[in-house]
Amino acid sequence: MQQNLLEEYTDFVDKVTSEASKSSDKMRERIDYLNSKDIEMSRLLTAGIGLSGEVGEFNEIIKKIMFQEKAFDVVAHEHMRRELGDIMWYVAQACLALKVDLVDIINGNKDKLSKRFPQKRFDKKFDTKRNTGDV
Repeated sequence: MQQNLLEEYTDFVDKVTSEASKSSDKMRERIDYLNSKDIEMSRLLTAGIGLSGEVGEFNEIIKKIMFQEKAFDVVAHEHMRRELGDIMWYVAQACLALKVDLVDIINGNKDKLSKRFPQKRFDKKFDTKRNTGDV
């Protein structure tokens, strides 16, 4: 029974996976297409994959100080600072890939959140007020 479930699930996963995810040739086609749209895909992939790793490292520190009773001392604080620096490095890579200015990204985020929170402070009644595409 479990083997049947695993086979059915594996078949399901394969069927709902895009061709670019399953085929290097299709992935290369997408990379060429996106590069033609003036996106530097090598940088963007570096940024996305790198961000997930560095955010994971940052969260690992939080997990240890929060749930494993590791001391929050100068060493832990400095480690978090270094990981934030690594995160920013990958954010800068994403900005270079997309040819956007980090200051514009910050200002756009501030504008979006200012509209969501007109009192300029968190209020859960406004937290669900989202524009289309804003998660």
